[in-house]
Amino acid sequence: MAATAWRCRHPQGRTTMTDVPLNLLRRHLLLGGAALALPASALAQAAPRAGTLKVAFLGLDTSDPHRHTGSIAVQQVYVETLTSIADDGTVKPFLATAWEISPDGKRYTFTIREGVRFHNGRLLTAEDVRANAVRVRDQVRGGWLSAPMRLVDTLEAPDARTFVMTMKEPYGPLLNLLSELWIVAPESEGWAQTIRQPIGTGPFRFGRWQPNVSFHAPAFAQYWQPGLPRAAAVEFSLRDASDLSLALRAGDLHIARVGYDKLASVRADPNLEVQFMKDTTWWFWSFNNRNPRPPFNDVRVRQAVSFMLDKPAFMRFVAGEAGVVTNQMAAPGQFFWDKAMHDADAHAAPNEDRARALLREAGVNPANTPCRIVSWQSAYAEIAVQAMRKLGFQVEHLALDDIGAQRRLGQYDWDLAPFASGPRADIFLRFVRLMSDGPNVGLWGGTRDAEFDRLVRSAIASVDLDQRRRLYLAAWQRALDNYYTVVIGHAPEPIVNRREVTGYAPGFTWGQHRVDGGLAFGALAARG
Repeated sequence: MAATAWRCRHPQGRTTMTDVPLNLLRRHLLLGGAALALPASALAQAAPRAGTLKVAFLGLDTSDPHRHTGSIAVQQVYVETLTSIADDGTVKPFLATAWEISPDGKRYTFTIREGVRFHNGRLLTAEDVRANAVRVRDQVRGGWLSAPMRLVDTLEAPDARTFVMTMKEPYGPLLNLLSELWIVAPESEGWAQTIRQPIGTGPFRFGRWQPNVSFHAPAFAQYWQPGLPRAAAVEFSLRDASDLSLALRAGDLHIARVGYDKLASVRADPNLEVQFMKDTTWWFWSFNNRNPRPPFNDVRVRQAVSFMLDKPAFMRFVAGEAGVVTNQMAAPGQFFWDKAMHDADAHAAPNEDRARALLREAGVNPANTPCRIVSWQSAYAEIAVQAMRKLGFQVEHLALDDIGAQRRLGQYDWDLAPFASGPRADIFLRFVRLMSDGPNVGLWGGTRDAEFDRLVRSAIASVDLDQRRRLYLAAWQRALDNYYTVVIGHAPEPIVNRREVTGYAPGFTWGQHRVDGGLAFGALAARG
């Protein structure tokens, strides 16, 4: 049976980046069979696997798939999920071939795909799915799924092919977020504490991992999708290289993320092809919201700092023509973006005179005021540094690696933090970062706002998509009014591949494996 394409469309005709709304899915079954709508090359008997795809995206921060802090670009090739995110942000079947949602929007009944094997050869069952959900609910704190797991009422596996998840209240983003509930065999080494050798169901196996150096994943010969993977192995470079375009041009890498500043030279190379991820990366300045030091606890000072932010120049610097200025976590044109809010952005252009007037009004002499800025070792952070120095603040800039920056942010002994954040499977995964108990709250200053939390929780509990949008926008307006964080703009992330790579295309998020695309479909053709 062919898969039924069940897309959510807003009345205005735009495809949303959220999950399929519950009011459309009630009492309906989303069908997907073993014969998915895959490219013919994947369904046919493929040629013998050959070659190693050498790629570089994001690092691998842990071997435990349930405890990651954003490393889905690597781990998603060896572990899979119940659902998969399509290129337009909607949900497709993956390890679940079908699901049914009860009329009250609380009970989800999943049909688990038959014939799926773990890398140790054992068949996947619904009990394995339940065990993973229980582990994430009971053992993982502060991760991507911490919010929905607190709302779980029961987790059941009544038979080998049926998994039932019952929530305490309706939870709109659930199907999208389950695209990041990775299923690992419970017999994996370290299951009781930290998984050290994950046994997944993906097209590639967990192989040799050298932290911050490389990760080698060999093909899984018993993978459930016919003809996949097409390559014999995939090898990730985990080194923190500033310019991956050099390795691409030399042929040392086949697929890699590149900086926007390298696009012109990449496009001039006939051996390279530029593609873009389907969702966007967004840039922002955050203030310390958990323990703000005077005078940065004064909203007038935060306004002053924000008026020194030259958004158009910043976006030209980081993304060139691909950059778009806005003041929201959703990109312009997406369902959860609001034009009226965008048009009302007081900081769409810099205003130094207004900034200095606000500082005088607040009684602040920048020359006597220290300002500690924490950032990654990114060139764009210097824009924040120079803006604050131009205002006269005594700037101390701590430019750190990813682990160091997150550790320092969590100490809340800083004032301003310029950062960026990449694509997410659902808009909730952006809003949750500003919630009091969200994961990695440091990047957003550790906001603690009960009303913001209430609005977001009301949004995700709404079964009506338009109401959910209104509530999200009300929460975001509160963030704007209090200057918790100031969004600068968005741009799609460029991914470059050598032209001998066939079958590969980036998806909606950083995840490099999905039901109908990604590294499993990539292969190396002989060079001309």
